[in-house]
Amino acid sequence: MRIFKRKLYQKLLDWKNVRQGKTAIMIEGARRVGKSTLVKQFAEAEYSSYILIDFSIASKDIIELFDHIDELDYFFLQLQFRMGVPLKERDSLIIFDEVQKCPKARQAIKHLVADSRYDYIETGSFISVKKNVKDILIPSEEEKLYMYPMDYEEFKWAIGDNSFALLKTMYEKKLSAGDAAIRKMMRDFRIYIAVGGMPQAVNEYLESNNLEEVDRVKRNIINLYEDDFHKIDSTGRLSMLFDAIPSQLAGNASRFQAYSVVDRKTDNEKLMQLISELRESMTVNIAYHANDPGVGMSLNMDINRYKIFVGDTGLFVTLAFKDKAFTENVIYQKLMSDKLDANLGYVYENIVAQMLTAAGDKLYYYTFPTETGKHNYEIDFLLSRGNKMCPIEVKSSGYKRHASLDAFCQKFSSRISSRYVLYTKDTHHDGQTLFLPVFLAPFL
Repeated sequence: MRIFKRKLYQKLLDWKNVRQGKTAIMIEGARRVGKSTLVKQFAEAEYSSYILIDFSIASKDIIELFDHIDELDYFFLQLQFRMGVPLKERDSLIIFDEVQKCPKARQAIKHLVADSRYDYIETGSFISVKKNVKDILIPSEEEKLYMYPMDYEEFKWAIGDNSFALLKTMYEKKLSAGDAAIRKMMRDFRIYIAVGGMPQAVNEYLESNNLEEVDRVKRNIINLYEDDFHKIDSTGRLSMLFDAIPSQLAGNASRFQAYSVVDRKTDNEKLMQLISELRESMTVNIAYHANDPGVGMSLNMDINRYKIFVGDTGLFVTLAFKDKAFTENVIYQKLMSDKLDANLGYVYENIVAQMLTAAGDKLYYYTFPTETGKHNYEIDFLLSRGNKMCPIEVKSSGYKRHASLDAFCQKFSSRISSRYVLYTKDTHHDGQTLFLPVFLAPFL
């Protein structure tokens, strides 16, 4: 399998050079986003030697070494002997892969970092699940980095396309590219929507150039997630919530209707726990309703009103038709033929959620009643910028009407910095509203 360039590599390098062993790094991310591959690549390039302990397969002897963490000379002697790798002071890295499976190892980080002989990187999935950390003291010497599926720029790097800088220039200078160029750019972007950013899926796309084969890879990843969900919640409710994401978005409801998915006998506390576990798995992105839209949206978000998006666009497309054959997947068909209609507009909403998250934004949205009170206006996403906010409406078609955005900007005119419609056409202004091709979302 190919090794892909990832942005997190530079952050690891900065940590190594600046911290000089004073902290450990914890990389959290969903399964199969490329954590282990990145860390091994980093270790091989930046250290004279490294030891990788994969706690999903580690032997009993290795795990028992962490009972002797108070005798570090003995610990390191045994570790080198059992792993067959010599360690060099201040030039070796020790990796704890899938560290959530060995809480003792995670707790040991405090003593290992204080010793300062070597550098330490941990990786974990479902790392915050209570049963994995309830009996240990989480080390304060641990810095966290979050790893997501390959973003659009990383995807372009993978396929040998270096045009992302051009997209940035288009955004910064608000340039129109012309209809022909935009159609080409949208074709390229729709491939990313279909394939997604899971390294295995991207690798299969480059190997076979066959979306059916790519879909098979993505189905395997979804099955892996489902197995994990069942380990966390044997009732199956966690899986049900995950599987329901495409249909919930397609229904265009103003919030995720959790009780239409799980048993209504599920009390609210348990439901909130399930949603929290889903969020902490990093397989999804969650947008919360901002009750008072403004700069401090985290202070007034409604934890009982939320929308859930799949963390990877490629997995989303596959999940939407999980129970059907690849040939019946109308999203693939319409994506590739440039006929993604309004009924499938939620595909774009999911990819925007992913792109904003990858860019470091928290997701918020807002709804309020229309003048008649029979319906709601809805702003798909709200971004905080300085002391103002930027409302975003996502359109797959019918872009000439943006009543929700207009009503919102009138209602909160003093709080607005910029207002955007993300859609499938070229850049242009309509009054105060800036229309941008959807692939420019990372630059907002």
